[in-house]
Amino acid sequence: MRRYFTSFFVLMILTVTIHAVPQKTKDQAKMIQTVKTGVYLMNIYDLDMSSNSFYLDAYIWFRWQGSINPLRKLEFLNAVDKWGMTITPGYETPQVLSDKSNYQWLRVEGRFYQPFDLSKYPIDTQKLQIVLENQEHEETTLKFEKDTQSQSGIRESLQIPGWDIIQADSIIKSNSYPTNFGDTDIQKQKSTYSTFLYSLSIKRPVSYFLWKLLLPLLVVMLSNVGAVLLHPSYIDARVMMPAGALLTTVFLQQSYTSNLPDIGYMVLMDQIYIVSYILIIVSLIQIIITANWAQPEDEESFEKVRKYDYKFLGIQSGVFLVSIIFLVIINLE
Repeated sequence: MRRYFTSFFVLMILTVTIHAVPQKTKDQAKMIQTVKTGVYLMNIYDLDMSSNSFYLDAYIWFRWQGSINPLRKLEFLNAVDKWGMTITPGYETPQVLSDKSNYQWLRVEGRFYQPFDLSKYPIDTQKLQIVLENQEHEETTLKFEKDTQSQSGIRESLQIPGWDIIQADSIIKSNSYPTNFGDTDIQKQKSTYSTFLYSLSIKRPVSYFLWKLLLPLLVVMLSNVGAVLLHPSYIDARVMMPAGALLTTVFLQQSYTSNLPDIGYMVLMDQIYIVSYILIIVSLIQIIITANWAQPEDEESFEKVRKYDYKFLGIQSGVFLVSIIFLVIINLE
């Protein structure tokens, strides 16, 4: 009898435990207040690559059910010059909608920081982001969600000069801080907050690369290889053309790098210019060598130089074009 009683008692404990665990998890889920968040972008301007920043004008709305006001201690993590930002609420106090949820929207204007990745310049794609986070409540009590019921997006007539707009998207992330911020009364050493990230993807038009940057370089390279088309007797002119092309290439590179921030890596355009420098120097060496072959009033020596020049012209032009195509393809991946 005692054995049956013990078995029954153990079975009762297991049953209570199994039913208690899901209930606890469910209660914890109820404690988390979700905030549905959306963004409607109005303007993007003054996009400055040299300072890694841009100016944004947008509507941001919040809809939630619960006692926590998510706008209290709301922080824009990547805002620049926060004292100069304009944040205008739509209502003096949050409105209560028909479904008993609270609602508030903000008109936000300000400059935001964005570390641009320019390794693929000038065929690069960039993301302009704004990052929101509540400073007061961790994600165990407050969590952002994408508002799928309302239409987030961008103004139809929005244009960013020099850029093509691809798409806009919102992402919810967890942002952890492995510190107690100096508060010794806090036992835990790590805090995690829910982060709302709005991202606008943009890319440079191909025409910028072809006509603004590549075309001037092609003209200079044509001037460089054109030196071998001159008669071998014009030694001074044949030497001066690659030398002039080399100086012009240096100035062209400086003209586009002046618009970029100080970075410690090469961009795609730098790689193309390195190929150009090598080919120009090789041209200069080739012309100096063939100048020693050409003898005054010796047509046979001139003919020998011409044959070598034509082969060199074909090889150098092919190497230049293949190198550009190869570099562009690997940077498009």
